[in-house]
Amino acid sequence: MAQTYNLVSVGTHVNPPPAMWRERVAAPFRARAPRLGRKRIDPHGEVEVLVFEGREFPCNLIAADAGKRSEDLRAVGRTFRDGHQGGWDPDARLKDQALDAVDVDVIFDGVIPLYTEDLALKFALMQAYNDWLSEFCATAPDHFLGVAELPMWDMKLASSEAQRARRIGLRGVLIPAVPGIQGPYSSPAHHQYNDPFYGPLWSVLEELDMPAHIHLGTQPLGKGLESDTIISMSCNKSMLSEPIAVLACSGVLERHPKLKIVCVESGVGWMAYFVPWMDLVFERHRHYTNASLDELPSFYFHRQVYGTYIQDLVGIRIRDLIGIENIMWCNDYPHADGIWPHSRDSIEEHMAGVPEDERRAILAGNAVNLYGLR
Repeated sequence: MAQTYNLVSVGTHVNPPPAMWRERVAAPFRARAPRLGRKRIDPHGEVEVLVFEGREFPCNLIAADAGKRSEDLRAVGRTFRDGHQGGWDPDARLKDQALDAVDVDVIFDGVIPLYTEDLALKFALMQAYNDWLSEFCATAPDHFLGVAELPMWDMKLASSEAQRARRIGLRGVLIPAVPGIQGPYSSPAHHQYNDPFYGPLWSVLEELDMPAHIHLGTQPLGKGLESDTIISMSCNKSMLSEPIAVLACSGVLERHPKLKIVCVESGVGWMAYFVPWMDLVFERHRHYTNASLDELPSFYFHRQVYGTYIQDLVGIRIRDLIGIENIMWCNDYPHADGIWPHSRDSIEEHMAGVPEDERRAILAGNAVNLYGLR
């Protein structure tokens, strides 16, 4: 009998335990893997830090403190166990997500310490994480769908890792929002997504039926603003218009019709303006720019692109302009800016007056179809 899915969260996170890196990374890199250390912050105490490549990374509670009141949020914890246990313990996670009645989690990393210019080391850490996530998801394969990290600087290596990820049970891959931007998720390659450089990976993802996920992390346009939490988090959702435009307007989605792109936690309301705007620009400027598409950009968006939202009342009210089939939901567990454990209250507020068939599609049906859940 087919399972009934009522709520699929396409956008949750794990926070691997610090010991995982040295336990799992390939032997030649073990001595350089992230390790747990301590740092004195005042005369009265120390905090745990993850030490890697000469840098110290404290426990990021914003990635682990879901459900706290805003006035109780702290940026940094004293130990890596200060956040929700469900970030690294699958049994605890099942109990926590049951409070929100979530049937399926699509899981991404929390904050992976990949700040290194040594690409061999960076890839070894990615593989260690992918292996750990695979085992995490295998504890409840009907509930946890893992998304793999890829070495986006080498398409042969990335394609091979995508294939390996699929073999070990992972269900999608994560790609940088904007290639070349510095950060733990970035690629040192300066090829944009309209470059044929990426063609081999797009073809492999089509064959594997693995969606490519673009998570938040694009930086504000003004240099230096990425360190301002309020500004960067206010801006970064709509800035995912850049990779959508690149993929839809350049012909990538046309050439790879089975490639699926998921903008995770991007919200969707801004898409109601952006998608028809792409069409207007294309129609007005296509001739002298020699732009060549068989259909308008919106055609490829509606066929192949999805956006997930945490809270987006505007987006749900204008869902018909976006495309009901392109919208999915998430609760962002265990991140502090998510809505766990109050998702059901948020859902009822958003879905007031929404027909039942549309509600089912947005909250579960679209994800069921995308990930082939049965």
